[in-house]
Amino acid sequence: MSDVLLDPIDRRILRELQADATIPVAELAERVGLSQTPCWKRVKRLTDEGVIERRVALLAREKLDLGLVVFVSIKTSHHDETWIAAFAKGAAALPEVVEFYRMAGETDYLLKVVVSDIAAYDRFYKRLIATAPLNDVSSAFAMEQIKFTTALPL
Repeated sequence: MSDVLLDPIDRRILRELQADATIPVAELAERVGLSQTPCWKRVKRLTDEGVIERRVALLAREKLDLGLVVFVSIKTSHHDETWIAAFAKGAAALPEVVEFYRMAGETDYLLKVVVSDIAAYDRFYKRLIATAPLNDVSSAFAMEQIKFTTALPL
């Protein structure tokens, strides 16, 4: 567990920053009921403690011709450290992979992949299977995005 203690004001700050990380400190302070300096100090502490990892811009996939989301389930019979390191390094290096998890259960690894279309996915797939020996690769194509958020439930 975490050793970071968050009070209700810290949580309000984090909720606001998750909604808009570009909010000026003066406005953030007003929204959470603090003056600017104590608010800035809290944001700095949350950053220094690693609660706030980084601030990023969220891009519209469709406007960048990246409208196809594919969930790739991978099964392998290889579980030694050498294989895991090679596969993790190879798959993580593929820019189309936007999320990558080692799983418990029937699937060993789950990747979320973003590409422009089926042909782009096929090119990605060929590079993926070259990273390490895989037993089974199963692809599920997202038909519709129902919910998407980067905000954690605080």
